[in-house]
Amino acid sequence: MKKAMTISYEVGNNLYLNLTNKCPCSCTFCIRQNADGAYGSDPLWLEHEPSMDEIKEDLEKRDLAKYGEIVFCGYGEPTERLETLLETAAYLRSRENCPKLRINTNGLGEAVNGTDGSTAERLCDALDIIAVSLNAGTEDEYMKVTRPRFENAFAIMQKFTADCVKTGKAEVTMSVVDVIPQEQIDASREIAEKLGARLRVREYEE
Repeated sequence: MKKAMTISYEVGNNLYLNLTNKCPCSCTFCIRQNADGAYGSDPLWLEHEPSMDEIKEDLEKRDLAKYGEIVFCGYGEPTERLETLLETAAYLRSRENCPKLRINTNGLGEAVNGTDGSTAERLCDALDIIAVSLNAGTEDEYMKVTRPRFENAFAIMQKFTADCVKTGKAEVTMSVVDVIPQEQIDASREIAEKLGARLRVREYEE
């Protein structure tokens, strides 16, 4: 496991932010199980969690006008550092030419932070797009694939998604990876529609 201080990295025309390696899940398909980086990036395993000063210093080198989106997504669950995430979002908003801000999340931030609705509200105030990893269309399959540390994770993730939709402040999507059977994709679409979110079927990346 190579460690570095890759705080931001480019994927296509988006900029991704890697603020933590902590995660309450151990997904069977997670790319970090097979590699030190993603999409040709430098290692995303962090020597230490970056401070706000380090994050700002890194982002000051970036021309924000180049990017379609800035995405909170690295080798960990971004809501594990909720306050730092929100402070970073506010800093980015203060910069000229700030594009849309998105989070890729497992939707368990309320459990991670011991909150009930406030994490969803704060994220929707700060960001433009909330992208929740649904991963499976049934609870049994979700628990097998995602392997979360919270017993009621499937319900927590769905409530978080519904709470985000209710704010009306951000676009809310849910995603699955195309390695799951079609019946799981169909069941996932039903869940997303029930919660008021749009389903995105992502291609698996080696």
